Amino acid sequence: LKMELNWLNQFTNSWLERSKQGRIPHAVILTGSVGVGKRCLANWIVQQHLGIKDIFGLPEYPITISEHPDLKWISPFEDKHTIGIEQIRELVTHLSLTSFEGDDKVAVIEPATLMTMNAANSLLKTLEEPVGDTLLVLVADKIGRLPATIFSRCQHINIPIPTESESLVWLNRLQPATYWPLALRAAGNGPLAAILIAEKLEAMEMMSHDFESLSEKKSTPLDVAEKWVKHEPQFVLDWLCHEIQKYIYHTNGISVPDSDHGTRNSVLKRIDKRNMFYYLDIINRLRNQPANSFNLQLTLESLLIDWSEDLKDCSSTVGLP
Repeated sequence: LKMELNWLNQFTNSWLERSKQGRIPHAVILTGSVGVGKRCLANWIVQQHLGIKDIFGLPEYPITISEHPDLKWISPFEDKHTIGIEQIRELVTHLSLTSFEGDDKVAVIEPATLMTMNAANSLLKTLEEPVGDTLLVLVADKIGRLPATIFSRCQHINIPIPTESESLVWLNRLQPATYWPLALRAAGNGPLAAILIAEKLEAMEMMSHDFESLSEKKSTPLDVAEKWVKHEPQFVLDWLCHEIQKYIYHTNGISVPDSDHGTRNSVLKRIDKRNMFYYLDIINRLRNQPANSFNLQLTLESLLIDWSEDLKDCSSTVGLP
């Protein structure tokens, strides 16, 4: 069952109007929080531009990438963590050839942030001097990792997060469930990300219990790290990021619906609050690194030791090369 992403209606109307007026740019970059539907939107743009499907429909989930001889969809190969220069060179060659249907060519690069520096440099000339009627669509969750040379040559389109009520209505149409509000908050309010998070709620509950136990000095950092290392690095670091954000909100008197106020009050009485932003910055820098660029076990041990020691000697280089 495919469901339309109704919160993207304003964007699609704007795009269709610009298309009608012949004002479509040669390169766009779609940015926004994880789970707002950027890849679904990229696929809709492809369908609209190549006339594959009824242009008056909305982007749909789950995504089925369109097949068309004038389309190239570039992502990392299954056994790779990056988009390499050979993939981009092949794309550039493809774009230089005559269109199969004698009209436009379209390419999607996602996530564009995973292009190697050489791959990004190889794309620059095509962005500066597009060949014929081509449209390049780049998708990025974290624009900070995208080279400025690439970003500056694309028209930037940021996709906002839908309201909580919009997201919950949509998620309950997808599958009625009582856990959607929790999953949505844990996912950073991206409805599509909440679908994946919902599958991990049990693991998140266990991690919450472990972190509370560590905060109350009932568990050791090594014991907790040994449990957490079994999960995907991005999942663990995202969860830890959101947990530390709750502590920061709590410090500033901001109410968080799923907070354990007793534990937080106890921790905040002894922790070095000045270092919480420092600590969050370390976690975020780790989140922005490829998962294979650091040892997860050692990194988690270092992070959890800092927390167990109340951030008294929080290092800005923990786990970072």
